[in-house]
Amino acid sequence: MRPNRAAETNLRGAAPLFAALGDQTRLALVARLSAGGPHSIARLTVGSAITRQAITKHLHVLSAAGLVRHTRRGREQLWQLEPGRLETAHKFLAEISRQWDTRLTRLRNLVENS
Repeated sequence: MRPNRAAETNLRGAAPLFAALGDQTRLALVARLSAGGPHSIARLTVGSAITRQAITKHLHVLSAAGLVRHTRRGREQLWQLEPGRLETAHKFLAEISRQWDTRLTRLRNLVENS
């Protein structure tokens, strides 16, 4: 069964979001930002074997997906989470879960009534 146009549009819009979250380092950055508020790149690299340059590249990928944003404070950039975008991911996954539940219920009813 082919999804309708609105579902395809939503899927295309969600793809960059999930692609950004699909990397272990970026997912860890999102977790750190969600737990501790805005952080500088220097603070995000503390305790990590990853360079500041690499962290910066990952933050820019997250920014392009709308998951984080930065503000400048003096010479420092502070990065913070965009919780609305995570809510979009949550809603998208909840809809997929609902669809699977519906299909599994149909399958169970078919098997039980056969």
